[in-house]
Amino acid sequence: MAPNAHNISATTITPTTAFNTTTTAAPDFITQLLNKIPLPRWAIYAIAAAIGLVFLICFFCICIKCCCKGKKKKNKDEKIKLDGMKGSTTAALVQPGMEDLDYGLNNKPKGKLQYSLEYDFQKQELIAGVKQAAELLAMDLGGTSDPYVKVYMLPNKSKTWETKVYRKTLNPIFNESFKFQTPQAELNESTIVMQVYDFNRFSKHEIIGELRIPLKTVDWNHVIEEWMELSAASKSEHENLGEICFSLRYVPTASKLTVVILEAKNLKKMDVGGLSDPYIKIQLILDKKKWKKKKTSVKKKTLNPYFNESFTFEVPFKQIQKVQMVISAWDHDKVSKNDAIGKIFLGCSASGNQLRHWSDMLSNPRRPIAQWHTLQSVEEVDSALGMSYKFKIPLINKTF
Repeated sequence: MAPNAHNISATTITPTTAFNTTTTAAPDFITQLLNKIPLPRWAIYAIAAAIGLVFLICFFCICIKCCCKGKKKKNKDEKIKLDGMKGSTTAALVQPGMEDLDYGLNNKPKGKLQYSLEYDFQKQELIAGVKQAAELLAMDLGGTSDPYVKVYMLPNKSKTWETKVYRKTLNPIFNESFKFQTPQAELNESTIVMQVYDFNRFSKHEIIGELRIPLKTVDWNHVIEEWMELSAASKSEHENLGEICFSLRYVPTASKLTVVILEAKNLKKMDVGGLSDPYIKIQLILDKKKWKKKKTSVKKKTLNPYFNESFTFEVPFKQIQKVQMVISAWDHDKVSKNDAIGKIFLGCSASGNQLRHWSDMLSNPRRPIAQWHTLQSVEEVDSALGMSYKFKIPLINKTF
């Protein structure tokens, strides 16, 4: 029995020895591996913890994304169930058209505007006052607007006035008045228009609402001052000529005025094919006389040209406050004369958005100031500049 007992004892000891060898080998391997890394132990542990944290964050992100997908799929299934309702296609039900969007915006309250009207019979002068606005529609993401008001008369829109811009408010107080030379006989046929806009430096200014007051309904025996609810802007009156973006930079010490024509968009279609061949012309006017001019290259068959062309004029500091700069968009035509699309003018005698851009340039010397502008009609700008072109010289053998 002794030999058998010896064999049993040997078989029980052997696995125990192997097990102990395995358990002691693993820590020795990890210790050797850590010793081979040329970093302190605390740095190794910190790196390992950071890696673990990254994996944990990724895991949570994947879980959240999967949950969101599940919700979107559920909403999509709910929309698909609308097939039984009236409508030509499912897309028409899920995604509203532009007409529906406009209808929704037009139904929103625009706010109200307090104005005043007075007529001076001796001077044949209409005085339109913009007092204040209240509860304006928020146009910016922060729940506010940057409002200002344009004032002009119809049907002879010879002059457009603008108030100052008031930042981040829905209840601006303007207290500004504007004068229009209007014969008494034309009052009954005229309409005063006050449009409230939201100012945006790098995009088109959005109209909040407007007032249209037929002057034949006004009692001129006393000063009119009242509040009126703003209504949606009329779409048929204004012809969209397009927008242009450019930067201005003036260095007083060097007497250098730099204009960079960046781009234009949504220009008026001038050609038969529904496009244009636009280029931009820059003119400096001093004492109502053309002083200097330059122009960009022509961009073929586009309504959204990109130029990025720079032009430098030498303008002494004593003349920078007297000079007026006219920037105009033209359609190039090889066969007939070039057609003007629209123009704007800047300078100390300008108003509204153009005056603000010019003032920003003067108050920030050596710094380029970029801004978008809406093109105006040629007649409107020429009337504001006091320029007329009664005699046109025919162009013979014109080369661009």
